[in-house]
Amino acid sequence: MSTLDHKIDFAVVLSVTKANPNGDPLNGNRPRQNYDGHGEISDVAIKRKIRNRLQDAGESIFVQSDDRKTDGYKSLKERADSNPELEKILKPKNKDAGDFHDIACQEWLDVRSFGQVFAFKGTEISVGVRGPVAIHTATSVDPIDIASVQITKSVNSVTSDSRSSDTMGMKHRVDYGLYVFKGSINTQLAEKTGFTNEDAEKIKQALVTLFENDSSSARPEGSIEVHNVYWWEHQSKLGQYSSAKVHQSLDIKPKAEDPKCFEDYSVELHELDNLAVEVIDGQ
Repeated sequence: MSTLDHKIDFAVVLSVTKANPNGDPLNGNRPRQNYDGHGEISDVAIKRKIRNRLQDAGESIFVQSDDRKTDGYKSLKERADSNPELEKILKPKNKDAGDFHDIACQEWLDVRSFGQVFAFKGTEISVGVRGPVAIHTATSVDPIDIASVQITKSVNSVTSDSRSSDTMGMKHRVDYGLYVFKGSINTQLAEKTGFTNEDAEKIKQALVTLFENDSSSARPEGSIEVHNVYWWEHQSKLGQYSSAKVHQSLDIKPKAEDPKCFEDYSVELHELDNLAVEVIDGQ
């Protein structure tokens, strides 16, 4: 497998219909918004979805969520210790961490893609990996309207609970929002982590199927749809254009006064000389 030898930029357009794409735990789990009222999905949440899709495809993932663990390890340190070479380096008396970076990148796809900080209690070393795949926060094209619905739990959690079984709660959702997030893959960092052209293809496929196998009460099946993935492959390591100029070549504007579906928006892609773009329909 060959190390990535050309810069890549990408953008993803997705819609949210009666769902909460990314709740804010500091705000009652309401869908995230910026100060202008536009909806947001954090880059951390997007990377979690990508990791899940890669894990579903059988890839080795270091940062696994507890409800999707496939190896039985209870912590990141246990997972790191499962590799005999890394376990030897992590021993308290061993302060030589020179090979840790390369072994971890070779072992886990998400480490060589997004990077990772390895700093565990009881060890005297700390290793930081900078990953080549950078992802922006997703932002809605228009300000979003958040609907709040009161819900009721009609059963006691424990037998000794003396309160009424009817307990009130709230659920929040975005009625409709069209979101866009952008990203890039840096060749200099790819060389350091061993990120390959084949790895880039796996990231692209994960973006296309980003919300598959991700349903929950906050995100019912089909409520979040990836419409298009835009994938620019430059002809050199540094690229013909800056990522900002590439990302700005995608122009999305509402056609209706109160957009309620993807067809209510116009999506225009301004071509850049000598830079081809692959447009992939979401699945």
